[in-house]
Amino acid sequence: MRPRLSTTRVLAIAATAALVASCQSNTPAKGPDRSALSTMERVALGANACWFKSGDAAFAAYRLAPELNSFSGRPRILVVHKGSPESRPLLVVQAEGNPSKLDAFGPMMQGATGPRIAKDVTRWASGGKACG
Repeated sequence: MRPRLSTTRVLAIAATAALVASCQSNTPAKGPDRSALSTMERVALGANACWFKSGDAAFAAYRLAPELNSFSGRPRILVVHKGSPESRPLLVVQAEGNPSKLDAFGPMMQGATGPRIAKDVTRWASGGKACG
């Protein structure tokens, strides 16, 4: 015949187990995947939603040209003239490595939208989804 445990004893054992489990979980909070591809996927989604699909006047004359499947290890997005997508990009945002190193360059970075682009890209790369 097995001895029965009192309710108080069962609660004490459960509390001790919970305390031990909480002490052992020193795992840091998981953030977004920092690989180049995952970073650029987040940036592409943010740019598409906030700059183009929203009807933002600063980007009305342009279109997004994502090039995420890159064999060079540098997935990127391009912003090009809407009427001539084959022309030289006005903005290139690319990432490389893991954790990724972001780079944004082109004529749009030198203009009035440059600081905003940098702020938006940094926010999206970090996992934020809000528009600026």
